[in-house]
Amino acid sequence: MPHEVKKYLFDIQCPIDSIFEFLGSQRDFNAYLSNKLLRRAVERELEIIGEAAKNLLQINNAIAIENARKIIDLRNFISHGYDKADDTIIWGIISKHPPLLKKQVENLLEQHQKN
Repeated sequence: MPHEVKKYLFDIQCPIDSIFEFLGSQRDFNAYLSNKLLRRAVERELEIIGEAAKNLLQINNAIAIENARKIIDLRNFISHGYDKADDTIIWGIISKHPPLLKKQVENLLEQHQKN
């Protein structure tokens, strides 16, 4: 695995960890909704994840990240459709998908360590 690939995998892993840290153990949609700073921080981390996924696919489109295209599309939507971003949809995404993506990235990094 090229060094660039490892870098972009870390560029996905770190924002996921940040999202978990931002939300804490008390995941409450109303608290999320009422905190503009939290919403913007989460959106920024999602943008970083999407950009890193885009860069990974440009290097090697066979890298096994499930829903990579949707991740990139979300990044584009947040960046370019900032006024249309729906907090309910973002909440649904961050409630369900980051743990799965984190596991996939960890598996890819483990494979890199073995090679």
